[in-house]
Amino acid sequence: MNQGVMLRLGALFAGLAVAFGAFAAHALKERLAVEALQTIEVGVRYQMYHGIALVLCAALADRGRRVGGAAVCFALGIVLFSGSLYGLALAEWRWLGPVTPIGGVSFLIGWVLLVLSRRPG
Repeated sequence: MNQGVMLRLGALFAGLAVAFGAFAAHALKERLAVEALQTIEVGVRYQMYHGIALVLCAALADRGRRVGGAAVCFALGIVLFSGSLYGLALAEWRWLGPVTPIGGVSFLIGWVLLVLSRRPG
């Protein structure tokens, strides 16, 4: 993943986290159970953390670090982890339950790859 894509995806995911959080806190507050709202809040929180991590990856890539693998893992983790939590909370799609830990593992792999990242050469 190139630097521009990392930056744009990070900003997009972070902005959507703000929108999803506000939507859940205001529009869904009276419609969903407390547990469902808490589930959405966890998804929003991890989406924001990893959206910021993607922006960090873009900055590190600008300094010559090889962070493309970490960025892919962070983006995949957002889709799988946060996305599955949203589906569980909003649509009660129970089949998404096993997807959530796959997204969590993707986040972990991304952080390991970020630790191991280095400059070319």
